[in-house]
Amino acid sequence: MKYSIFTFLCAILLLLGACRAPKLSVADEQFARGEYFDASKTYKKVYNKLRSKEERPLRGEVAFKMGNCYRLLNMSPKASAAYQNALRYEYPDSMSHLYLAQSLHRMGKYAAAEQSYRTYLGFCPDDSLAINGLEGCVNALKWKEIDTRYEVKSAALFNSSRADFSPMLYGAEFDELYFTSTTEKAIGDKKSEITGMKNADIFVSKKDEKDQWQRPQAVEGELNTELDEGIVSFSPDGQTMYLTKARREPNAPTSVEIFTSQRSEAKWSAPVKFEIIPDTLSTFGHPAVSPDGELLYFVSDMPGGYGGKDIWCISLKERQGSLMNLGPDINTPGNDDFPYVRSDGALYFASDGHPGFGGLDLFKAVKTGDVSWKITNMGSPINSPADDFGITFGAGEEGFFSSNRNDARGYDHIFSFRYIPVKITIEGLVYDKDEEPVRNATIRIVGDDGSIQKEKARDDGSFKFALNRGVKYVMMAGAQGYLNQKQEFQADSAMEDADYWVEFSLASIANPSVVENIFYDFDKADLRPESKQALDELVGVLNDNPHVAIEMGSHADRFGSEEYNIDLSMRRAQAVVDYLIAAGIDESRLQAKGYGKQQPKTVTKRIERLYPQFKEGDVLTEGFILNLPEADQEVADQINRRTEFKVVSITHNME
Repeated sequence: MKYSIFTFLCAILLLLGACRAPKLSVADEQFARGEYFDASKTYKKVYNKLRSKEERPLRGEVAFKMGNCYRLLNMSPKASAAYQNALRYEYPDSMSHLYLAQSLHRMGKYAAAEQSYRTYLGFCPDDSLAINGLEGCVNALKWKEIDTRYEVKSAALFNSSRADFSPMLYGAEFDELYFTSTTEKAIGDKKSEITGMKNADIFVSKKDEKDQWQRPQAVEGELNTELDEGIVSFSPDGQTMYLTKARREPNAPTSVEIFTSQRSEAKWSAPVKFEIIPDTLSTFGHPAVSPDGELLYFVSDMPGGYGGKDIWCISLKERQGSLMNLGPDINTPGNDDFPYVRSDGALYFASDGHPGFGGLDLFKAVKTGDVSWKITNMGSPINSPADDFGITFGAGEEGFFSSNRNDARGYDHIFSFRYIPVKITIEGLVYDKDEEPVRNATIRIVGDDGSIQKEKARDDGSFKFALNRGVKYVMMAGAQGYLNQKQEFQADSAMEDADYWVEFSLASIANPSVVENIFYDFDKADLRPESKQALDELVGVLNDNPHVAIEMGSHADRFGSEEYNIDLSMRRAQAVVDYLIAAGIDESRLQAKGYGKQQPKTVTKRIERLYPQFKEGDVLTEGFILNLPEADQEVADQINRRTEFKVVSITHNME
């Protein structure tokens, strides 16, 4: 009798256990309703119950379906593990290879993802999603090395322990930030069957009088409910909010629609549905108002698209007949989401269909025709292997976007970004021929981009300008009592910082200036080839100062007769004049003079710095030189052998 009762009780318990056992049909129904979080848990329970060898095919099927849940929940590590199990149990659907490739791609495992893409393309060689995914994997590491000049940081103040995403700056001063959040502070206690988190509400952060962001608060008014609300945009006057709101019906797939809310006394009214077309089967979300208020961009999976979710637009002035798909340059067989339009007409959007770093990447689109666009991936660090989407700009090249990078749970968070312009500078010195700073010299710089800058040199002769990359510049330095000097150069076009250095050595109008590095053979007046650079620089000075006439004077050392030295120095001076004439300088501006050894050099500050054995003011006469050590005598003779020019007129040919 006891045995019979025991047997009966065991049977009852087994029956109850069977009733409570997870069912594949329940998980399938949950998935069909879009309840991916609940479905993933049910699939996992079913998967863990399948142990026998005969259940291996079913285990592969359940693993595939579980992977689909994780993929749609952005849990890439779990998704890739599930798809690998599906393949291990020989699940026959070739999509396992594509989904595994995409999950690995989102994790930044490019080599493994590339292999899975290639395997899938063996089954479906024309699949553009796989082709673009493969291109992204092959090029991702190369793209990552390209410096886009963006700096990205986590916007910790706005982020909770759940998902926070789709930021949108608001106000003429961009001093309010609206965003969507599933934080525990959201309305209601129920957790979503779709995400396992609370349904999303709309939150806002405002700047205080010190321009500092304050902790976010739920938007005031009747906007937030126990359902999902979020992903907002605003009319140009800031009085109308366009938002996405979930539509939940019992035993039906979850869908989303676009609603509007009106602002009154800093509060927002209860949302009202914005009817685009009478379609209850398609989703409509992610609204974005054009800056002029003429168009509403949005995302939908309605018929007539290119696959997945497409970006569309409709006129806000006259909706009838204005609905338009943005076309195949923008839209792909994948998901093209989260449009945002700037005042210059550039469209920003997120896509997992264009070649990219992994999940959703952010792209910039510029119109090149009525229906054509130039698409540019925004690059790293804006984009990552994870999902990057929902961008908003402030007044300049800075703002916020959302990403689920570095979060194994797949939760989204808000990040700030700012563009750091290429910093190109040119600095230098203005000094005279004795290498003394020319104070208050004026430096002008003109670029072929139309830019004109002007600056006074500091007391030490230094100056500094900011430049633009890839621009050709002409610089001119001048000062009262000195000849002008011009220099030309081109800033590098590379996307990297650069610092240039330039020096101007101005010739005095009042004092003779030595032309360095003019060489002759012994006892000859012929110019040696190495003199060309110095003489070409002198040609440049004369061209920069077209009304200046000069005398070229050549000086000899103490050796030889007076008559001989005057003749030799005259021929040497004339050789310089002849070179200048051949270079295009008007003969009437030039005089040649041979001084022989009549004018020994007086030591300047520069000569004293170069040769400390001499003191400023020393005159290198023959008597002075003979009292020097032999080595210093040779140096003094070398200093005396020189070619100088001095200005004889600054008004030549002036009318």
